Amino acid sequence: MLGQQATGQAMPDAGKDRRALRRAATRDEILQAAWSLVRAQGLGALSMRDLAAAVGMRAPSLYQYFDSKLAIYDAMFGQGMVEALAVVEGAIDGRHGRDALRESGRALLLFTTSDPVRNQLLFQRTIPGFEPLPDSYAPAVTLSARVESLIAELGTSDVARAMDLWTAVISGLSNQQLANEPGGDRWIRLFDRAVDMYFAAVDSPTRPTTKKGK
Repeated sequence: MLGQQATGQAMPDAGKDRRALRRAATRDEILQAAWSLVRAQGLGALSMRDLAAAVGMRAPSLYQYFDSKLAIYDAMFGQGMVEALAVVEGAIDGRHGRDALRESGRALLLFTTSDPVRNQLLFQRTIPGFEPLPDSYAPAVTLSARVESLIAELGTSDVARAMDLWTAVISGLSNQQLANEPGGDRWIRLFDRAVDMYFAAVDSPTRPTTKKGK
């Protein structure tokens, strides 16, 4: 009896687990299909009808998994930011100081330029009305804090401005590469020179200006 009761109690939970696994697998399939479509057709061209067809279901059935197209973008954003964070953490691993910051930037630059559509979703405001929800945005917050901690280790007196400059360097090179030579490396090859200039600027103390004659 005890064994039967234990088995009977476990089976409903097992059924819920299987349903949850199937649901998660279907959601992942939908997201992978969405990535394929936007990479082929453009980020703003995502169609619920095309997406449903790609995964073998009718469009209304998609709403069982995502309540809107913006929810799909949100999940894609979360996926992409998790990937970006993993790439940066992998580049930092075992490194310290300037070397850690340099290699984290190089890794992020290569990540952004390797997939123009993903770059648009993660780092540009391409989709009207889209703002990632807190859970999806959390990896971006972690990524920013991680890089900011590396900048703070440089000993600069103004970490916030140094962070702004760093993001301008990375995004500037990335956007120039994607806009002018997608698939190439013209601006990627400028990375080390740009980072050397960044370190020189961060190291330089801000000197007060004096008026002539005084």
